[in-house]
Amino acid sequence: MRFEAFHRLEERFFYALVGVGGLIVALGLLAAWHMEEHGHIVSGMNNQVVWGTPHIFAIFMIVAASGVLNVASIGSVFGKVPYKARAPLSGMLSLALLAGGLSVLMLDLGRPDRLIVAMTYFNFKSIFAWNVFLYTGLFAIVGVYLWTLMERRMNVYSKYAGFVAFIWRLALTTGTGSIFGFLVARQAYNSAVLAPAFIVMSFAWGLAAFIIVQSALFSWNNLTLHPDILRRMKNLLGIFVAGALYFVAVHHLTNLYFAKQIDFEHFILVSGGIYPLLFWGGYVVLGSVLPLLLLYHPRLGAQCSSVITASVLVILGAFALLYVLIIGGQAFPLEIFPGMEVRSSYLDGQIDHYVPSVPEIFLGLGGLGVAFLITTIGVRVLHFVPQDDFSQLQGAGNITD
Repeated sequence: MRFEAFHRLEERFFYALVGVGGLIVALGLLAAWHMEEHGHIVSGMNNQVVWGTPHIFAIFMIVAASGVLNVASIGSVFGKVPYKARAPLSGMLSLALLAGGLSVLMLDLGRPDRLIVAMTYFNFKSIFAWNVFLYTGLFAIVGVYLWTLMERRMNVYSKYAGFVAFIWRLALTTGTGSIFGFLVARQAYNSAVLAPAFIVMSFAWGLAAFIIVQSALFSWNNLTLHPDILRRMKNLLGIFVAGALYFVAVHHLTNLYFAKQIDFEHFILVSGGIYPLLFWGGYVVLGSVLPLLLLYHPRLGAQCSSVITASVLVILGAFALLYVLIIGGQAFPLEIFPGMEVRSSYLDGQIDHYVPSVPEIFLGLGGLGVAFLITTIGVRVLHFVPQDDFSQLQGAGNITD
C-alpha cells in the first residue's frame, strides 16, 4: 500500500512538472505572438541593439547543449567509468537544450517564415549558414549516439558514435563563438580568442546544468549521489570555471593591447553603468570566484548543497557575461575613424540604451521551458536516471588525471 501511495504521489508530481513546463512554453509562445503581431517596437531592441534578451537565452542554451554532452564524452571516448552511466542523460539534455535554444532563435527572427529561406539558400561566406549544418548535424549525431547506448546490440559502436559527437560539438561551439569573432561590424567582437573561449565556457556551463538536473532527478527518486562521483564532478567543474575565467581575461587583455579598443574596454569594465556591474559583480565574483571558493573549500566542497549552489552561480554568471558581451557589444558604437570626431544625423558615435521588455524575457524563458519539458518527459519515458555500479567505481581513476 505504501508503494502504491508513493507511486501515485510521484505520478502527480510528474504531471505537475509537465504542467509548469507547459505553462512556461505557452507564455513564451504568447510573447512571440505579441512581438510578431505588434512588431519588435514592443521589445527593447532597436536598429543598433538587434540581438536582445532572447538571444542571451538562446546562446546560453546552444553553448550549454554542447558542453553538457561533455559528460557523455568523458564516459564513452575517454573511458571513465563513473560517467558512462550518465551518458544517456547527457545526450538527452544536449538535445533538449539545443531544441530550446533554436526555438528561441526561430521565434525571435521577427519573420519565422523566413527560416525556410535560410534552410534552402546558403551563403557559405556566412558563419550563420555553416551553423545550420552544425545544429542539424548535432541532432542527428546525438540521436544515433543515444541509439547505440540504448540498444544492447549497438553498444559496441557507442565509443565511435561518442567520438564523432565529441568532434562535432567542438565544431558547433567553435561556430557559435565565431559568430561573434567574425563580426567586423562590431568592434566589441571580432576576435579569434572567442572561439576557444566559447568551447571552455561550454564545458563549464554544460557541466553546471548537468549537475543541477542530476541532483533534481536524484532527489525526485530518493537516490543519493556517491561522494566519489560528487568529488570528481565538482573538481572538474572548478577546472572548467577557472579555464573560462582565464579565456575571458585573455580576451579583454588582448583588446587592451590595441589602442582602438581602449574606449570600449573602459566602457565595459569601468564606465558603462550596468555592464561593469554585471561583468565584475555578476560574472567574475558571483559566477566565477564564489563558485571556485565553494567547490574547493575543504569542508564546503564535500557537501552536495555547496556543489549545487556553485552550479547555479555559474549559470547566473553565464547569463551576466552573455548580457555584457551581446548587449554591451552592440550598445557601444562602432569606431569607424579612430581618433576622429564623427557627426551625423543618426546616432553615430552614441552609446545606445537597451532595457529588456517583458515579452523578450518570456520568450527566453519559453526556450528554457521547451528544454525542461523534453527533459522531464524524456527521463520519465526512457528511464534515463543514472544507475551507478558502485563495485566499478573503486580504482576507476580520477577524471582529472
